[in-house]
Amino acid sequence: MVATSQPLAAQAGLSVLQAGGNAVDAAIATATALTVVEPTSNGIGGDLFALVWAGGELHGLNASGAAPAALTLDILDGGDMPRHGWLPVTVPGAVLGWADLHARFGRLPFGAVLAPAIRYARDGYPLSPVLAAGWARAIRVYRGLNLPIMEEWFRVFAPDGFTPAPGAVWRSEGHARTLERIAQTGGRAFYEGDLAEHIDAHARATGGLLRGEDLAAHQSEWVEPIRTAFQGHDVWEIPPNGQGIAALIALNVLNDLDLPDRRDDPQGLHLQIEAMKRGFTDAHRYVGDPRHVPVDVDRLLSAENAAAHRALLGETAHDPATRAPSTGGTVYLCTADDQGQMVSLIQSNYMGFGSGVVVPGTGIALHNRGHNFHLDPAHPNALAPGKRPYHTIIPGFLSRADGTPVGPFGVMGGFMQPQGHVQVVLNTVRYGMNPQQALDAPRWQWLQGKAVEVEYALGADLARALAARGHDVRVQLEPGSFGRGQIIWRNPETGVLEGGTESRTDGHIAVW
Repeated sequence: MVATSQPLAAQAGLSVLQAGGNAVDAAIATATALTVVEPTSNGIGGDLFALVWAGGELHGLNASGAAPAALTLDILDGGDMPRHGWLPVTVPGAVLGWADLHARFGRLPFGAVLAPAIRYARDGYPLSPVLAAGWARAIRVYRGLNLPIMEEWFRVFAPDGFTPAPGAVWRSEGHARTLERIAQTGGRAFYEGDLAEHIDAHARATGGLLRGEDLAAHQSEWVEPIRTAFQGHDVWEIPPNGQGIAALIALNVLNDLDLPDRRDDPQGLHLQIEAMKRGFTDAHRYVGDPRHVPVDVDRLLSAENAAAHRALLGETAHDPATRAPSTGGTVYLCTADDQGQMVSLIQSNYMGFGSGVVVPGTGIALHNRGHNFHLDPAHPNALAPGKRPYHTIIPGFLSRADGTPVGPFGVMGGFMQPQGHVQVVLNTVRYGMNPQQALDAPRWQWLQGKAVEVEYALGADLARALAARGHDVRVQLEPGSFGRGQIIWRNPETGVLEGGTESRTDGHIAVW
């Protein structure tokens, strides 16, 4: 089974399974295809995190990149980090992430795994509806910015004669050639070969700070996943510099509360929102790159910390006085094969297409992940050369308390992600929903202070009840800001797979 946000990408993963590949092969095929068929949210120049269930245990991969050696706080001269252009570009980690996943777990040749993505890029494909809307929105935004560095972006993603509408066909020969070089070299060309040289040359010619030395120094990191126990289950996340710990802290706060039996109870929703604020308070205060600053995960996930947060919860909304979340664009996928291997994978260019910087002739759209650095030099997430920023992308995994796996899940969408994880886990574990119900249920998201956005499907009565508890409730008519999730659960007795895919986007489950 393959579940993701774009039908053609799901079919790419399925074709690899049908050719004898395993769940990791399928995940890589899906991920590389998504750089082509959903470039509005990810690309070759982005980052990647993954959780892999294989050999009876869960493995974590942090494939996020660091700030270039020349990117310092002094460069900003007291100003803000821009969203676009070269300054927010950190080293892309996704390509090496694909290669490292394949080297450790893959079964088919790397070139065979990337073949569907190469075909989509070279031959073209028709845009799906939500994809087309996001693409058109990006073109409007980028035209308004009028930045010379985006000239190549327009050549690649808004060429003459192309209008992003459902059914419009887009192709990129440069993207296809780049994927071929990645396939031929196991990703090495991106970090120390001709692709690295192209990236370095473009940066030098246009004022960028990213250099070949930064690319050559990059390494993925195999990490020990972190977890918390919740009502007979374990919920797993990637450790910092990812923000998955925010979801785990919120679940810890909720664990000893008397939650209502109905999901659509206003008191239960109130408690979820308040607990999520506490999770963000800790994440925004303490999470950084553990290679540069200590992050005491054990203390943050302790019963004592949960109790301290729980004591701050009341009957009315509180202002956590922490940094307000911002938006982002990401793709999430999960896969499972007939041997029990399962993958939870997420990759991103951060904000939509990313920085707007595209390396000429390659189709490589570089992310703007550096925008998420803190600019206070005393903060754990402060910008520094060679440091990875606080990361919003978080793959999730659920297992039973006895250690048997349930399966992968995720909800993409910037700072909505831990909030989506909390809601999906509660919908599944506390309220007994199947995967599709757990994803379709109306969502809420904390914005800042006491402000909370809710989907209109939540209903007027629940919205009023939250407002009566002091929440500044804003009803959102469009679903785009509430994340896009995927789920695959495995029945431990029969091995039967049960999946859910996101109805808020062009989601699809491909099965065989």
